[in-house]
Amino acid sequence: MRIVIVGGVAGGMSTATRLRRLDEESEIVVFERGPEVSYANCGLPYYVGGVISERSQLLLQTPESLHRRFRLDVRVRHEILTIDRGAKTVTVRDTVRNTEALEPYDKLVLAVGAQPRIASDLGGIPVRNMRTVEDADEIIAVLPEHGHRAVAVLGGGYTGLEAAENLAHRGALVTLVHRGPHLLSPLDPEMTSPAIATLRAHGVEVRLNTDVTGADADGLQLSDGSHLPVALVVDATGITPETWLAKHAGLLLGPTGGIHVDEHCRTSDPDIFAVGDSVEKNDLVGGSPALVAMAGLANRHGRMVADIIAGGSPTMAPALGTGIVEIFGLALAKVGWSERRAREAGIPHYVVHVHPGSHAGYYPGAETLAMKLIAASDDDRILGAQVVGRDGVDKRIDVIATAMQAGIPAARLAGLELAYAPQFGSAKDAVNILGYVAENTRTGTTPTVQWHELDAACAAGATLLDVRDRVEFDAGSIPGAINIPLDELRARRDELPDGELIVHCQVGQRGHYATRILAQWGRRVRNLDGGYRTWLAGEFSG
Repeated sequence: MRIVIVGGVAGGMSTATRLRRLDEESEIVVFERGPEVSYANCGLPYYVGGVISERSQLLLQTPESLHRRFRLDVRVRHEILTIDRGAKTVTVRDTVRNTEALEPYDKLVLAVGAQPRIASDLGGIPVRNMRTVEDADEIIAVLPEHGHRAVAVLGGGYTGLEAAENLAHRGALVTLVHRGPHLLSPLDPEMTSPAIATLRAHGVEVRLNTDVTGADADGLQLSDGSHLPVALVVDATGITPETWLAKHAGLLLGPTGGIHVDEHCRTSDPDIFAVGDSVEKNDLVGGSPALVAMAGLANRHGRMVADIIAGGSPTMAPALGTGIVEIFGLALAKVGWSERRAREAGIPHYVVHVHPGSHAGYYPGAETLAMKLIAASDDDRILGAQVVGRDGVDKRIDVIATAMQAGIPAARLAGLELAYAPQFGSAKDAVNILGYVAENTRTGTTPTVQWHELDAACAAGATLLDVRDRVEFDAGSIPGAINIPLDELRARRDELPDGELIVHCQVGQRGHYATRILAQWGRRVRNLDGGYRTWLAGEFSG
């Protein structure tokens, strides 16, 4: 059997190497249009920033090493022009020799990835992406190691944040231009405000709700009316699935614009498979097609396709979209849906914010985490979660992602038995606390109101009661709140006004205690979920 794989890196090389381990006899040919077939593209920003010092550290394998170990026929700088499904051939162009040839296949695997949205220069200003080793080489060539040259990064997603951080490490004067109202659109706004503060604290200028409207040789014209002088633009505005080859071959595309595949990553042609960023996945939360560009998925699906070609029958698990990014020591992670997406989909849900320590508070180095959980009101299934902080973010989001994959309801997070020692966590881990609060919220033990619902609740006649200490209240408070510290609440009961009360403290715990006291007095009361800290983050997220 002759298997032709179009594209290398994660999806293509996972398919090729796994297939060879299962099948020693078949001919396996990989065509890659770029100069490198196997490289760590997630490490590119860190090579630009000098964290990864040697270019060679990015290059995982070469055509020669792959042939020695796996007997793969890997041809770089070879581009597939057409697919003839009837004849089961592909037209290949050798971009070095500028020659074309027909190559037959028995099975074809498309691992063509995605393409950036901005492909050309702007008004004479060089535009570079952060997707290939060549991209990184070109950025380094434009920017001397300590040149203090002005750079605009377009896009405030994962890649944009990593690019901004590492360009700043390199000595560039960085402006991050983002068209949306808050960074990292897969997260909710109150969870991303620490990223803005962190970037600005490290000298990165952040422009939100701003787009590029024009350019000249000196810089960019922005939608806020300003002119931004820059020597280089790094495009991180996002990617689109590269589907032209599949489309011209008559393969079915899905509603998202990606290549449609079944649960075996098989396209509408039974002899053609597709994996990676160009392919639609099935979303675990909504059950609908989704574009999820993650290296982990590309690797797993490549391995799965190899198993199928070799005679197995594994299936593709639904995608969660688990992701994490770190900027200047601050980590931001998410899994599943945001609150905004749940609202837009019309799914009845509830939300929990907590701010636990990353490990036991008495052990040195504990950091405060900001955690958010979104769960369905009817069956308590976890719809999504977000975690922000400087320590322990990755392990908490991974636990929640595992719980979602396993179908564990939100309240049952309280019962997870997780590793504990004071330098790693607390006896009640941060994930357990999410579960406790989720249970209280869902059962109505502690009714809550969200930060973005507060203004409407107060306009409807509710009184905002701040139960923090006077020193905390004087340091900063929500306009219109009255202050009665929790420990004085019983003694000052007569001072409480009539009508609904909305209680809050710094992060929600004392508010929960006050809510329970007031509810047992027969008062109509709700706790401000996540407290003053969450409200403050939401109000200043733009």
